[in-house]
Parts: sequence; structure tokens; C-alpha cells
Amino acid sequence: MAITKPRQQDDYPATEESTPKEIAAKLAAEFAATAAERDLTGGTPKLERDALRASGLLALSIPKEQGGLGANWQETLQVVRALSKADSSIAHVFAFHHLMLATVRLFARPDQWRPWFEHTARLNWFWGNALNPLDERTISRQVGHWHEFSGQKSFCSGATDSEMLIVSAYHQDSRNLVVAAVPTGRIGISVLQDWDNIGQRQTDSGSVNFEKVRVDDNDILSDPGPLSTPFSCLRPLLAQLILTNIYLGIAEGAFEDARHYTLNEARPWHRSGSRQTDEDPYILAHYGEFWVSLESARALTDIAAARFDAAWEQQNHLTEEERGQVAVSITSAKILTTRIGLDITSRMFEVAGSRATHAGLRLDRHWRNLRTHTLHDPVDYKIKELGEWALKQQYPTPSFYS
Repeated sequence: MAITKPRQQDDYPATEESTPKEIAAKLAAEFAATAAERDLTGGTPKLERDALRASGLLALSIPKEQGGLGANWQETLQVVRALSKADSSIAHVFAFHHLMLATVRLFARPDQWRPWFEHTARLNWFWGNALNPLDERTISRQVGHWHEFSGQKSFCSGATDSEMLIVSAYHQDSRNLVVAAVPTGRIGISVLQDWDNIGQRQTDSGSVNFEKVRVDDNDILSDPGPLSTPFSCLRPLLAQLILTNIYLGIAEGAFEDARHYTLNEARPWHRSGSRQTDEDPYILAHYGEFWVSLESARALTDIAAARFDAAWEQQNHLTEEERGQVAVSITSAKILTTRIGLDITSRMFEVAGSRATHAGLRLDRHWRNLRTHTLHDPVDYKIKELGEWALKQQYPTPSFYS
């Protein structure tokens, strides 16, 4: 293991001499060294999560007024991409931590989100996800002056080893969605260790049980509430932009692993007439295509992030049309990174050769991680949304997935 003990805050200080990107690069190098081994074992990456806590990067997107580093979203997503290049599971839980903080900021009152932000920055809280609005098994009912949540949630990424959870339930009478922020250790909450998929194996994206969990009014994110204004409707766009950067990071990591193997291990095909693999014209053609694809994906992804930041700065002045323009930009980038990522993570073996399929290398993890991730939000529906814009100038209708 690259990390043998929990780090202290001073091990990764975010100062003028040590920027968040530099800290992320140091962490990524450590995570990359054990990524293949941890992909095999699965489970919770406890040492890596503690390293993130000690790094100070859990406060990256929190404003300086609440004790955070005050990074904008483009800066935050650059860190996500750097971590994803090394280990997309770690990048996933890190990015979703910041998505949960954004959820609080967008759906809650200032007197709610400000104290939560301050505590997160000071105490290095990790936030986990138990929102999943498509899973309707968790029900909320009114009990006196508080709510009672009971049921189960699936795909709860990062819930294990978290201090706080964003949770959703459907009201038993109105069937309205109720979203709340609650401590993970609250009585009645059980985080299950039931995540064992082919990819993203250390995201702990399994289930959480809620058994008569008390949720007070101040825990409920109802003012302005979920997807109630153009500004609050930025939440699903941030989720899509996070996934876009994770996909791009996976593709970049696969490219670098393939390049290293081609230059150091691969042998030229006997009919190529080449003395070295790096002289094979077909190998060179593949790498040229990979590079053009990655450059295109980087450009669209960075443009989308810049537009998202501009929309975020508008806050309550953001219009539906401005939100729609950002949605189209992010959708375009996500479609491209999905296609390019799946292509590179598969075709990387064509430039590395049969020996690169050795199980111990686990180079297939790049494809498995991306394939697992992209199935949760089918790209076909993103293409349909983009087609409606291209043909009819119709923006995607805001939902938790668009």
C-alpha cells in the first residue's frame, strides 16, 4: 500500500507553494500505485479516503467565507479528472462528495448550508449519496413535528465511511420527493456492504437501509427545494459534468497505460517489417486517432465547465434559457467522452498486444469502470435530447438526469 497510515492535515497543505492541483497530482500518484490491486479486492478504500480527508481537498469547492479553498467548478473538476486518470473509484466518491455539497447549496437555505459547509471544512467531513430518485422504496411520513424515513436506497455511492448523507424519500400521501441532509451515524441508518460489480469496485455504491429514521425539519432541503428554480436545476447538470470528467479521466488513464506498454513491453508484429513497435504504421495510426479524440473531448469538456461556472455565478438571476444552453454544452461533452472512452479502453489492447491481457495487469479495469458507469444513464437518451435541440431548438427538460 502506498499509504500505510492516515495522513495528517499538514501532509498535503494547500498553500501558495502547494496548490490543489499539485496536491491532487501527489495523491493520484499514490493511488495509481495500488489501483490494480484494489480493483481486485474491491471494498472500501479506507486509507485513500483518509488521505483525501487529510489533504484538505474535501473543502475544495467550499467558499473561503465558510473555511473552504474557494475553488470554482472548473478547478474542482480538474482535480476530479486527475484522480480519475489514476483511479476512477476514488475520483467518483470524491466528486460525489462535492456534488452533495452543491446539492445542499442549491436546495437549502443559507442558514442550513453555511453551518454544514463550515463543519465540513473544519472537521474534514465526507458526504455520501443516498438520493437516487429512481428508487422509490424509501417513504417519508409525518410524525408530529418531524419526518420518519423508512425503506431502502440503491446505488448509494460513497455512503460507507461518510459523515453526512444526502437522502431522498417519497412522501407517503403526496408522493412528492423529500430531500434531506442527515448524519450517516443517525439511529436507524444501516449502510450495507453489497456492492460487487465488474467496475467502479471501490465506490461502495451499494444499498442503505432506513428504519424509522428521524428527520427534523431543519434537515429537509425544501427552500428553494429540488429543481424548483433555474439555479437549483444546475444540480443535475453538475452531476452530468462530473461524470463527463470522470469518463475523460478514465480514457486519459487508459491512453497512458497503453502508451507505456507499447513503448516498453509490446513487440512488433512479425509481418510489420518494423524493428520496434513504435515504428509500426498501424500502431501509429491508432495513437493518432486516440490523440485527436482526447483533444476533442478535452476541448468540449473544458468549454462546458467554463459555461457551468458562468451560470453558477448568476445564482438566482439565472434564466431558463441560460440553464438550457449549459445543458446542451454538457450533454455534447458527455456523449463524446462516453464514446471516446469506450473506444480507447477497448482498442488500447490493439496497440499493446496479447500479453497486455495478463490478469495481473488488470488493464481491463479501465473499460470495466467506464462501462459500469455509463450504463446508469444511457447515452442514447442524451443523444435524443441533443437531437431535440439540434432540430427543434428545444432545451432538455430539467430532471435529476438532464
